[in-house]
Amino acid sequence: MKSNIDLNRCKGLVFVFLILFCGLNLNSQEHSWGIEVRQKMGFLAAHRGTIAHVPNRIGMPFELVWYRKPAGNKQWHTTYRFPEHGITLFHGSVGNDSILGKFTGIYGFVQIPIIRPTAHFRLDWQFGSGLGFTPKIYDPITNPKNIAIGSHINGMMCLGIYSKYYFGRNKVSLGLDITHFSNGAFGVPNLGINMPYLSVSYARNIGKIKVNERKIPLNEKYRNWNLGATAIFMVKETYNDNPKKYPVYGLNLHARKVFRPKVGMEVSLDLISKQAIKAYFPEIPKTQWQIFQMGIFAAYILPLDHFHFVFGMGAYIKDKFKPEDPVYHKIGMRYQFNNGLIAQWVLKTHFGRADYLETGIGYSFPIRKKNK
Repeated sequence: MKSNIDLNRCKGLVFVFLILFCGLNLNSQEHSWGIEVRQKMGFLAAHRGTIAHVPNRIGMPFELVWYRKPAGNKQWHTTYRFPEHGITLFHGSVGNDSILGKFTGIYGFVQIPIIRPTAHFRLDWQFGSGLGFTPKIYDPITNPKNIAIGSHINGMMCLGIYSKYYFGRNKVSLGLDITHFSNGAFGVPNLGINMPYLSVSYARNIGKIKVNERKIPLNEKYRNWNLGATAIFMVKETYNDNPKKYPVYGLNLHARKVFRPKVGMEVSLDLISKQAIKAYFPEIPKTQWQIFQMGIFAAYILPLDHFHFVFGMGAYIKDKFKPEDPVYHKIGMRYQFNNGLIAQWVLKTHFGRADYLETGIGYSFPIRKKNK
């Protein structure tokens, strides 16, 4: 019964992961592809003193990777020097099998070259996101020490760097990454898991194509400022003796611009109605206007055609009860459709502590420049 409940709680995560996976794969119609096997070794980073008791062993997970290289038929293919992207299956330990269980995960990723001094060597930066599952979660009777994970299904992110050496159709790699599991405060406790990993891998290219090296100019519509709004909805659970789920409603009013193929920025006004604030000092009566929060936010955008990665920080300018820190952070992804619609999945945090997931639908339109 509890597993069914957790599955229902995470329908939004499943939907957004499908958007992510489709977004990575819709941008390239031709490709070379291959299979990679990766062995990882790492430890659980106790980012809060309250989970210092959890790590008790080295984590040794295994990953199976399907990847492909774009053919050069999109502007971002040549701009980012033909980044590999694909999907990874993850399985193994995250530092304590008896309390946390072994995690199984699946995530989409993109690996962008940083340097390529020779034809045989390159250093890549990776961003990946998807879903993870564990059979062991917090239970006040059977598993009270697991205060890191409160749901079977969790969001998964992987940030890393990989040094690669190519020989023929083969590739070996040495990598360093941090893998994160969290449910975005869908269910508590939710301190999350952060695993720094060292990895070694072997890959074999199977498909082969003729690469188009011709540079394609940046789409003209991205050169202008874009104005728009995104409606946000999510559910957040509170930390107290009787955990309860509260809705979160939000509206982001934004201005965005891509200055160059690899550089974009946005500024926004965040309007937030987080009903969970009612549980903060519940003896104090609160009106909807009093729990209403307002923040200003700025972010760096890494554009891959329609698909954007977002990294930024904001500060509250209206926050009467101050249930969290005065500043917040966001990391996530967004897909911009040709008709102006936006689908996004962005994790909002306070210094590594998840607040909620901003799953939203919006609309954006360019500001036309007047002809002189």
